[in-house]
Amino acid sequence: METVTGYVDHIIYQNRENGYGVLAMVVEGEELICVGTFRSVEAGETLKLTGSYVEHPVYGHQLKVESCQVTAPDDVVSMERYLGSGAIKGIGEAMAARIVKTFGRDTFRIVEEEPERLAEVKGISERKAREIALQMREKRDMREAFVFLQRYGISNTLAVKIYNQYGMELYGIMKENPYRLAEDIEGVGFKIADEIAGRIGIHTDSDYRIRSGILYVLLQASAEGHVYLPEEVLKQRTAELLELPGEAVAPQLANLSMDRKIVMKKKDEELRVYAAAYYYAELNCARMLHDLNVTMTDELLPAEEEKVRLLFEEMEEEHGILLDELQRHAVFQSVRSGIMVLSGGPGTGKTTTINTIIRYFESQGMDILLAAPTGRAAKRMTEATGYEAKTIHRLLEVSAGAAAEGKKDQFERNEENPLETDVLIIDEMSMVDIYLFKALLCAVSVGTRLIMVGDVDQLPSVGPGQVLQDVIASGAFPVVKLERIFRQAGESDIVVNAHKINRGEDIELNNKSRDFFFLERNDVNVIYKHMIQLIREKLPPYVEAEPYDIQVLTPMRRGNLGVEVLNQILQKYLNPPSPAKKEYASGERLFRVGDKVMQIKNNYQIQWEIVSRYGIPIDKGTGVFNGDTGIIREIDETAQLLTVEYDEQKRIEYPFAGLDEIELAYAVTIHKSQGSEYPAVLLPILSGPKMLFNRNLLYTAVTRARKCVTILGSRQTVFDMIRNEKQNKRYTSLRDRICEIEELEAEWQ
Repeated sequence: METVTGYVDHIIYQNRENGYGVLAMVVEGEELICVGTFRSVEAGETLKLTGSYVEHPVYGHQLKVESCQVTAPDDVVSMERYLGSGAIKGIGEAMAARIVKTFGRDTFRIVEEEPERLAEVKGISERKAREIALQMREKRDMREAFVFLQRYGISNTLAVKIYNQYGMELYGIMKENPYRLAEDIEGVGFKIADEIAGRIGIHTDSDYRIRSGILYVLLQASAEGHVYLPEEVLKQRTAELLELPGEAVAPQLANLSMDRKIVMKKKDEELRVYAAAYYYAELNCARMLHDLNVTMTDELLPAEEEKVRLLFEEMEEEHGILLDELQRHAVFQSVRSGIMVLSGGPGTGKTTTINTIIRYFESQGMDILLAAPTGRAAKRMTEATGYEAKTIHRLLEVSAGAAAEGKKDQFERNEENPLETDVLIIDEMSMVDIYLFKALLCAVSVGTRLIMVGDVDQLPSVGPGQVLQDVIASGAFPVVKLERIFRQAGESDIVVNAHKINRGEDIELNNKSRDFFFLERNDVNVIYKHMIQLIREKLPPYVEAEPYDIQVLTPMRRGNLGVEVLNQILQKYLNPPSPAKKEYASGERLFRVGDKVMQIKNNYQIQWEIVSRYGIPIDKGTGVFNGDTGIIREIDETAQLLTVEYDEQKRIEYPFAGLDEIELAYAVTIHKSQGSEYPAVLLPILSGPKMLFNRNLLYTAVTRARKCVTILGSRQTVFDMIRNEKQNKRYTSLRDRICEIEELEAEWQ
């Protein structure tokens, strides 16, 4: 490790949010490029840096910084340089020279202790003197805060976030209750806050620690899809996390309930504990669904049903489309009900039914909006209906400003500014979690028809809740589940096998199919070899697609056939290194121009741009969402930017410090593939945990393929998955909230 002292000549790149930067320093008269995480430094400041010298293949000799300390200038040259660098607004080089000439080595003391004396300098009024002193004090306060935080092993990146969140209040918060960091600052979980608290000397049985632990366990449970936890499960998990006896946890449940941080509600003999936000999300969804569930009066119904019958006759005569009894029933229900759920597996005619519903409402002069949870699902919906379908986020008009301020209401469309439509059709409802559902319902006016379409047998949403399943289970709304497989769809073994899997029946793996293949392979290295061969050579001409469009789906993230290992192997062979392809290593991950990548969390603020073939911007907007996939088009190490092109040629520039938002996507988990459809799907299935390797997962994976499914692995494991109908139980209660409201309504009537 080397230690150097110098001043910041200029800043090449700086991310104000996390502190990552590239600085041009002057050390002993020579320029030195320094990269790392810095506090909020300014040009002209004197820094003491510790790090290691590295040779960059393009930019040469650099110092990779491990620690950074701002030191006060101790000579008149350094003082003048700092004041004249632009760090203090209102002071230029000439003004800085006059101040230092007037006060010499006493300059900084005068500014901090006797700022009114700055008015002695020509060109500085008393007001300007106060402004300069205030800026200097703020920068001094920031430096002192960072020094204080560093005592407790807090990184520069986190120190920036803490200071931006709390300002000078951070001293009291850190000494009294550092667990607030886990609640207030994104990216700070309980474990980080707990480490800091330990260094500060907070006792392990502190009330603050136990409360924070309870909230953390509920947050972790939401990542598993739960909306609540039974009290005993919550106490057990919290006690294990904190390494405390269970009786220490119980009193803090009552305290958190009094503070309205949690809600405790008894159902039968079970006491359920909710993070308050999740409880009220379900409750509000139930209330809004009840308000939307308006049924057409008996007087109007016969006339509307006659219009629908005439439409059926017209469609049969003009287009030869004949709907079965359940499809007709679904259309009638959509006409007479404020809310309707349409469910069914592949090949059962959901698309034809939706198109008929659209045609009816269109004939009545009604406005119709279509949406789906992901960009790919919305694109499929557009192709199937001929109507523009948007992502739910785009439909609700994401508010980048609200997201930037950390507000929960991140949409422009809400109760005060509802969607302007008569009919709203949402596809792939199984993917919608409770928070997105709440945001959607807030934007739907009473009188608007809401038609929810989805396959209830697919995996539930990645986020908390199981909205579609709970809505159907409540029995409060009309539900039509299509079951008949139509002749054309029945010719596809993908469709036939998907339904067999769903019914728990064994499927044929004899390779006599045209679109469903199985390769018995019990060696992972052999699976890798055949997978690469299939993607590069065999499947593209067979399904008339590019290798990029063929997707590997796997149940797991870790292991020899998990996402992390598979992506490294597939990257190596599908997009090998080349002098013509720039690459950048971010931690243990390597990104290369041409790589297939996926956005792994919603980012409402990031800007995208569509450019013409001549590089001229023709459209722009904000927002990229969890599950969106694209290709790396450019890596610019000078600007520290990586450019990804998503669907519809939307290009997004990621700063190198923000690459934790994307990951390689040659292979993705089956959960992440929901809402997407691919020309061909490869499924490596060898062995894995029983709770994960279940029927639900296999069914979802198979239904992602449009033209071809190929399974590589163990025949026995495939059959075991079909027989295993166990799923991880989700603790959700939207069904209960809906039923409670319906019961109250019945009592009032």
